[in-house]
Amino acid sequence: MEQLNLDFSFKERLYQQYARIGKSLSSDKRLEILDLLSNGPKSVESISQHSGMTVANVSRHLQILLDAQLVKFNKKGNYVIYSLANPEILEFLMSLWKICEIQLSDIPRIKDELLQKYEDVQTISKSDLLKKMESKTIVVLDIRSKDEYEAGHISGAISVPLEELDEYLQNLPKDVPLAAYCKGPYCVYTTHAVEEMLKKGFTAYRIEEGIHDLLR
Repeated sequence: MEQLNLDFSFKERLYQQYARIGKSLSSDKRLEILDLLSNGPKSVESISQHSGMTVANVSRHLQILLDAQLVKFNKKGNYVIYSLANPEILEFLMSLWKICEIQLSDIPRIKDELLQKYEDVQTISKSDLLKKMESKTIVVLDIRSKDEYEAGHISGAISVPLEELDEYLQNLPKDVPLAAYCKGPYCVYTTHAVEEMLKKGFTAYRIEEGIHDLLR
């Protein structure tokens, strides 16, 4: 009986450790921060700018993620730069997104609501995109920030942050088909960018997959 009690104690302590990760993920804001960091290291100020959260709130959420050892940081001049603590965390996040999309019917519904608002925006799959890139019949735009592009991008993609899109299009022939991608499949910036291209007379597509799926 004493040995059995020890075994139960071991199991209890083990699941308590697992729960540390679960508790740290119980906030939509912390999930958003992890998603942002999956696109590359960022300062507290950069996370605040990307997410719309205050610097104080970002710092508070990062401390919880640090306690769960999901993120790490280093200092760069006067800035503290945060990143995912381990490459396996990206794999975990992608699995989480996939499970949520399969199990939660609200997620596909939200996606459909977004696409219905932009009925003229067409998507292009990864396989069709790669074929067009191989034949050099399409230009691929990475509309994330420069630092995210530098942290990782698909080969051949051109870095054109959303705020620079109008200027870039001014010097581009209208007969060049374009495709855009952003952080993930539900990134609204991609849809907005493609709509702007269409308004200016370009043939343009929203890439169905996000950056991490494209890099696989």
